[in-house]
Amino acid sequence: MKNCLILILVFISIQLYGQSIFIEAESFNEKGGWLVDPQFVEQMGSPYLLAHGLGQTVENAKTSISLNKAGKYHVWARTKNWAPGNWEAPGRFEILVNGQKLTNELGLNPEWNWEYAGEIKIKSSDIEIELHDLTGFEGRCDAIFLNKKNMSPPNELKKLAVFRYEYLEKTDIPENEKSYDLVVVGGGIAGCAASIAAAEQGLKVALIHDRPLLGGNASSEIRVHTLGIYGHFERILKMIDTEHYPNGSPEALKDQEKRQQNMENIDNIHLYLNWRAYAANTNSEKISSVDARQTSTGERLRFKAPFFVDCTGDGWIGYWAGAEYMYGRESVNQFGEAWDKHGELWSPEEPDNFVMGASILWRSFESNEDYIFPEVPWAMKVANNHAAKNGEWQWEFSRNDLNQVDDAETIRDHLLKGIYGSFYNEKQKPGNEKLKLEWVSYLVGKRESRRLVGDHIYTFNDAKNSVKFPDSVVVEEREVDVHYQENLIDPSKPDFLSIALFYKTDRYYVPYRSLYSKNISNLFMAGRNFSCSHVGLGGPRVMRTTGQMGAAVGYAASLCKKYSVEPRAIYEEYLNEYMNLIMTQKTVSLNVE
Repeated sequence: MKNCLILILVFISIQLYGQSIFIEAESFNEKGGWLVDPQFVEQMGSPYLLAHGLGQTVENAKTSISLNKAGKYHVWARTKNWAPGNWEAPGRFEILVNGQKLTNELGLNPEWNWEYAGEIKIKSSDIEIELHDLTGFEGRCDAIFLNKKNMSPPNELKKLAVFRYEYLEKTDIPENEKSYDLVVVGGGIAGCAASIAAAEQGLKVALIHDRPLLGGNASSEIRVHTLGIYGHFERILKMIDTEHYPNGSPEALKDQEKRQQNMENIDNIHLYLNWRAYAANTNSEKISSVDARQTSTGERLRFKAPFFVDCTGDGWIGYWAGAEYMYGRESVNQFGEAWDKHGELWSPEEPDNFVMGASILWRSFESNEDYIFPEVPWAMKVANNHAAKNGEWQWEFSRNDLNQVDDAETIRDHLLKGIYGSFYNEKQKPGNEKLKLEWVSYLVGKRESRRLVGDHIYTFNDAKNSVKFPDSVVVEEREVDVHYQENLIDPSKPDFLSIALFYKTDRYYVPYRSLYSKNISNLFMAGRNFSCSHVGLGGPRVMRTTGQMGAAVGYAASLCKKYSVEPRAIYEEYLNEYMNLIMTQKTVSLNVE
């Protein structure tokens, strides 16, 4: 019956679209200078190829395909103009077929849409398709569609998803499944620490991460140095943290190499890099499996386990599973978190959707020869008169009407406009003729989005009063700092720069009960999506502290397996053994059979 259905769908596609072929851009054989960007799959439907050239055109992406029949074909591409306005689109590109340039430039529509590239007469069934970048400024291509009847696939996201599945003869149901003792989703510092702690206790761990490099915000792709203290987990965290280099520094490459090597050396950790989770399957408020997709090939796997750890930052596993979560600033009255001298910037009278923002770090350097940076009129409305040579943590964007999850691509693109416009202004100053962009991240470094709810919601008052819980597994000393946009205080400032409110307090503690879900019985969480209020996140959100959270849940998972119980039972029935395990960490061999 299933095979008959597939044949019917293929027949319908041939009748409707004629002889045709659908190509996912991220599956191109040769990426050239284009990069696979999977950050916004949940918003726009797919990973895509990005021409991130810092104003210099990138090398063509290429792929080879075979058609069933030669002849005249019409070519469409799904793309987007990420900076619409009264100027040439900054992300324009062309498509070449067998070296022949098609008629139309692409990347012109303000939303993700199918754009017509042109028609071409193909004499051979074996052809080569190329993406040719025209600007070096974030051209993006999701997919290409060739057909004889000159019809494009649907634009509406749900209809397009159905079309993809039908045309590529795929579904969201994974082709294969694997079983583990623990599945960790998200390979930032918290996810790495959770994996190490669990693996060293003998658990077979799957670590699923949607990038090629581990570390999250600390990776050499984003380059934020790790702050905080080590707590009880110095040995583990030193395997994966960073030195205190300036944010954005290429020194991050050294720590990346250390981190990757240490993680690869642990036999019980099975790394799934470039795999992005897309579903959490539940039964009676318990996760049975997580589904993930390879970001280039589209291959799907189902990961089964008795326990899961959500280290995604955005709380995706909890969200898909139906876990309770929080977003935005709570009312000052909800947790009694007192106003700061800046009034509502600390805790508002009424709750709202403001959160700490996302950052993109960048840097420039003095080259040996003059360097011309092109005009960027599409960026100047954002940058205005601001000029800069590099971007530190203050380069951050958040707005009450933009959600850090749902509007992540818009937030990223706004920051890129601020960067390119500010650097252009800096280049206009005398003496900056040799100043050249060295590196700009294209990945969004987030501080806050969804926060999953546990048995305890950690608040600013817990930090301010140095509350020591019976299950205090995380300890920190750094001041509480909560960021907000600088233009809220001074409207003359750019909206992509932030400042911070600081509150110095004594040592404070995070309880284990903030590290497992209140209503999804086998779900842990570690990282900035742990159970806390908006202001409560201000202290423990830095990466050595979230790494402590990861290690703590990794050890908890080992006791869950030992006693065949769920996370809550560790607090209720096995707390003494658990706390003894936390407090008496010793060096363990990295290779675990």
